[in-house]
Amino acid sequence: MFPSSGPATPRLPAGRLQRPLLASHELNIALCVPLGGFAGIWAPSALACAKLAVSELNREAGLGGRACRLLTVNAADDAADIEATLTELVQAGDIDAIVGMHTSAVRHRILRAVGGRIPIVYTPLYEGGEASPGVFAIGETAERQLRPAIRWLGERQRPRRWYAVGNDYVWPRMSHRIARTCIAETGAELVGESYVPFETTDFSAVLDAVRKARADAVLVSLVGQDSIEFNRAFGRAGLHRHMLRLTCGAGENELLGFGADNAEEFYAACGYFATLDTDANLAFKARYRAHFGERAPTLSTHGQSTYEGMHFLAALLDRGECTGRSRATSVGTIAYRSARDAAFEAGEPSGVPIYLARAEGNAFRVLTRL
Repeated sequence: MFPSSGPATPRLPAGRLQRPLLASHELNIALCVPLGGFAGIWAPSALACAKLAVSELNREAGLGGRACRLLTVNAADDAADIEATLTELVQAGDIDAIVGMHTSAVRHRILRAVGGRIPIVYTPLYEGGEASPGVFAIGETAERQLRPAIRWLGERQRPRRWYAVGNDYVWPRMSHRIARTCIAETGAELVGESYVPFETTDFSAVLDAVRKARADAVLVSLVGQDSIEFNRAFGRAGLHRHMLRLTCGAGENELLGFGADNAEEFYAACGYFATLDTDANLAFKARYRAHFGERAPTLSTHGQSTYEGMHFLAALLDRGECTGRSRATSVGTIAYRSARDAAFEAGEPSGVPIYLARAEGNAFRVLTRL
């Protein structure tokens, strides 16, 4: 894992609730991240970035003028008791807000359990459209990522036949619906789609379908380890010599997982890359390395979102109008500390740039701001 400059964050695995003694003057934030399973690869960076934000906030004004403390909840898709864990914490008054970095499938489970009761900040990129009271989705949305990225690739690489591969849940399905329109706008077509369950390891049937469709571009909407397994298989099959790949969801950890040998013509459209050469990101990385040292977890597009989530929550609470029933569209414009100079306006992240990067070796090289 990684060294910590402060006390360990209490961890509450789903199904085994252990309530720590909480100081009444503190604000207690449930940090919901997947601690295992196919999306567990996101956890080290997400935990570290949230801890950095808490350290910064507690050195300054805290959240709404109060010190804050993180309680880590396992939000893996296969964690059976997320709902029970959060319901018990909320009913006992042991948490004041939730910051979540997990799949949209888990977001829906959390909302069914405790939605509208305390503020929920949802941090990662997602399909868009979240409008539940008390939920503030601050990540980039599929349309903002896909439309300019597909246009850019269409103008330069000129793919004519796209194929979409994703896990079988809301984010890939809605993203591919958006992509179909974006692809048609470039004069190309989406010639096929495949959806697989979480934790798929055998992609031979999917790769056969891609070949039969005579695709020259593949939109990859797979999560965590599933993305790694697919891209390894794609490279082993030699398809990277004939087809480009575009993703909106695979970050630095996934790229390290499937490796440079399988990364030829692999593109990603995201609001953040660790290699961004901007003043905001260089300062963020300097603080991150100073806090955690040389053994700090690899920074990733998913992980840094929890840093923004904590600072967004602080800005929201400073306004004194945030409750579990507040609507994102009613809070106006909110500026908050960010590794990418983000802001939030009328229920959507505003001013968040979208970048297109290409894999080069084991890192992403940013090609352009879209």
